[in-house]
This record gives sequence, structure tokens and C-alpha cells, in this order.
Amino acid sequence: MFEGVRTVMVFAVDPEASARWYGDLLGVPVRVDVADDTGAVYAWVETGGVELGFHPADDARNPRGGSPVVYWRVPDVGAVRERLLAAGCAHHRGPLVIGPGRRIAQLRDPFGTVIGIEGP
Repeated sequence: MFEGVRTVMVFAVDPEASARWYGDLLGVPVRVDVADDTGAVYAWVETGGVELGFHPADDARNPRGGSPVVYWRVPDVGAVRERLLAAGCAHHRGPLVIGPGRRIAQLRDPFGTVIGIEGP
């Protein structure tokens, strides 16, 4: 039934700024769509076959931080964690060993969204 993750949507106060930060970090282009009727911005990047999209936060329907934590597979948790911290993320939890050869860590991006990384 499920074939894989296609899109991860994050609710953000400033969707375009969030997407640009990730685009710069990952070295990928940012795409932006502006709704004709409301002017709302949806911005996204693509990495690893997944669209990482940023939708306007709305306290009533889509509060910021209302998304689950997504864990990105990485080649080295320690090295990627340091790169994310240098790029402006803040420590949230971990790194933790969760099994043989498996570690996880969580960080908060500069916009308050918790992201996870998993790998050796």
C-alpha cells in the first residue's frame, strides 16, 4: 500500500525563509509557489527523492511544530550533527545508540522545527 515517503510537510512562520535555509544547507534549488487567492507561500526543496515542503503555519489548523519528527538517513551522525550545529541548528537530544550500528540525534532548525538524523 505505502511505497515510500514522497513529501514531508513542515508548518513554518516563514515558509520561504525555511526552504532557503535548507536549500543552502543541502546545495539544492528552492521552489516557491504563491497562491493566487491568498498570497500564501508554499516553498520546497527536494533531496533523496523526498520533497521537503514548508507550508504557512496556522494556529487553528496547522500549528508550527505540529508535524512528527522525520529522521533523515545520514552516513555519520556525529559529522552531520556538527555540520547542522555550525549551520545554525540547536541541540535537542542525543546522540543516542538505539541498536548495533544505529544512532539517532535530534536538532532544532533555526525556525524551531525538530529534525532527526539516523545512521552509524
